[in-house]
Amino acid sequence: MPQNKLKATFMRGGTSKAVVFNRQDLPADPALWDPIFVAVMGSPDPNGRQLDGMGGGLSSLSKICVVGSPTRPDADIDYTFAQIEVKRAAVDYSANCGNMSSAMGPFAVSEGLVSAPANGEAVVRIHNTNTGKIIVARFPMSDGEVEIDGDMTIDGVGGQGAPVRLEFVDPGGTRTGRLLPTGCACDQFEIAGLGTIEASLVDAANPCVFVAANSVGKAGDEMPDTLESDPVFLATMEAIRCAASVAMGLAPDVAAAAKIPSVPKVAMIVSPRQMTTLSGRHLEPSEMSLGIRMISIGQPHRAVPITGATCLAIAVRIKGTLANRLARAGDGPITIAHPSGTTVVDAAVEHADDPAKARAIHGAVYRTARRLFEGNVFYRTAKATAQARRSA
Repeated sequence: MPQNKLKATFMRGGTSKAVVFNRQDLPADPALWDPIFVAVMGSPDPNGRQLDGMGGGLSSLSKICVVGSPTRPDADIDYTFAQIEVKRAAVDYSANCGNMSSAMGPFAVSEGLVSAPANGEAVVRIHNTNTGKIIVARFPMSDGEVEIDGDMTIDGVGGQGAPVRLEFVDPGGTRTGRLLPTGCACDQFEIAGLGTIEASLVDAANPCVFVAANSVGKAGDEMPDTLESDPVFLATMEAIRCAASVAMGLAPDVAAAAKIPSVPKVAMIVSPRQMTTLSGRHLEPSEMSLGIRMISIGQPHRAVPITGATCLAIAVRIKGTLANRLARAGDGPITIAHPSGTTVVDAAVEHADDPAKARAIHGAVYRTARRLFEGNVFYRTAKATAQARRSA
């Protein structure tokens, strides 16, 4: 049986990579997308490597983006993000990817979906359909093309590139409708084998739950491989995530929460301290506002996701949250230390001293992005459909 093929583009956005589709090149009915996306990525793969597809065996490398005409008047494009599980034939649309958001504006301009000046700054208003929020992307143009050369560096990505500024506008309540879904800056949960634990539940850019590293028996500077080889720790963090999901109203019970592994994100945070990055670079406490180790779909991240960093920066601004209490940050940008280095985020919150009224005005971050390949991606739908049916 001959393979199927679709026009596609492979792009890096920040510390993630994804296959990007123009909406018009996909089937008109979105119900037909899942088997295609699973097959394109090479899932399910019990070996966890996705060698038979475009995925890279990590959550940050197993992503699909769809860009098309806007469905609301305050946007230039619609952008839908799909997270593809590595070992299961499962597609999750419940959250956005902030890193890949940085590639959507450049993609739209290169595809001719949005006009931009030949030289100067392009501005693209992105409607993320996963969260219902607007993201404003600003990036340079040169001689009619998206500029990729620049002097900006991102920890976790080799080389330099032109900056893409992402402004998450009014990012609170992406899934729950509230910046603090429980109305509290901190909540307490009873976790089997751990006892009572304090957590901050914040819904900004993506819903997240933050716990102090020492409350789960960690220093907060552990490497991802170390955390990944600790099944007790991963089980504890998943139990916290599921309990928070129920408290945030994202799932009716813990069993249902376990079936939606991508939201909320769960992370442990720590006050500034000496850390070593994956590249061997030593970070001093003075180089950070606080540190984080985030987990997504059971995998510790090598670099903090942009939506996670944005949510954490907003949490820092809210009086009484764990992030606010642990961070050393003034009114300026917030520097978040993670396994690959640091990420600088700016955030503004009004009524920050009142959990009932707190509102996130914006979160802003800089990334780089680059078009890596364009052409046709090949996939085997029949096999993917059968696999998806068996795993349902």
